[in-house]
Amino acid sequence: MHSMKEYALLYQQKGFSVIPISSTTKRPLIEFADKPPLDADGINEVWSKYPNANIALRTTNFFVIDIDKHGQTSGFDSLKNWEHLNLIEPTLQAKTASGGKHLFYFKRDDIHISQMIGFLPGVDIKAHENNYVLVAPSATDKGQYEWDMEKSPEKGTMITPSRALIEAIIQQYKITNGREFDYSDGLRSWVSKGRTSGKTKTTELFEIIANGLGDEGNRNDKLAKFVGGLLWRGVDEMDVLTLAKIANTNTPNPLSMQELERTVVSMINKDRR
Repeated sequence: MHSMKEYALLYQQKGFSVIPISSTTKRPLIEFADKPPLDADGINEVWSKYPNANIALRTTNFFVIDIDKHGQTSGFDSLKNWEHLNLIEPTLQAKTASGGKHLFYFKRDDIHISQMIGFLPGVDIKAHENNYVLVAPSATDKGQYEWDMEKSPEKGTMITPSRALIEAIIQQYKITNGREFDYSDGLRSWVSKGRTSGKTKTTELFEIIANGLGDEGNRNDKLAKFVGGLLWRGVDEMDVLTLAKIANTNTPNPLSMQELERTVVSMINKDRR
């Protein structure tokens, strides 16, 4: 049986960008956003320090259709009823710890695809170069990630999808994203929607850092917007928490540090699924 370090090295040898993830906090153990992938020496060093670390792969040259169940919303039903279901060709599949599915596709050179949280209810697209997905044999408190070789093509082949599929996903995301944000779309998705203010979104983020999260009735709403705005711009998750603490310190009636950390980590974990 391979160790987690050996599995990480196998993924690296196959050309994937590997990220070590804490098996307890589910957070990255290194800063990885916009940085070169770990080489074999880097993997040996990190997993020697954290031998039980889970393994995630950055979605650099591939993207993932992430199917899950959120409360009463089933991504499996959403995808089954999607009018363009026929465009989803068989490819490498994985079972997630929460009972969902990951469909892996290579990115195309002739059309861009990036993260789209909630392109269908319960279905996300993980594709930004700073996105990542946990892979086997990683495990969380919900269960273990496994490659679904029964549902995957022979030898677990990852395929390149048709351009028509990418175009259909992008169009569907625009349609779905027109509804009011209800915290199920993902934070990056919400913050990318239109605003009524003439200020830029980046300006608003700086103002939140300087002026705090507002009064008690709007703190959580503004915190969600703040965290989403930073994640959408590729800010490292640990830095997101640090900036949220600064903003909370500048809030007239701040959240307790314990509540702030719990809330921000929960938002990051939810957006990661």
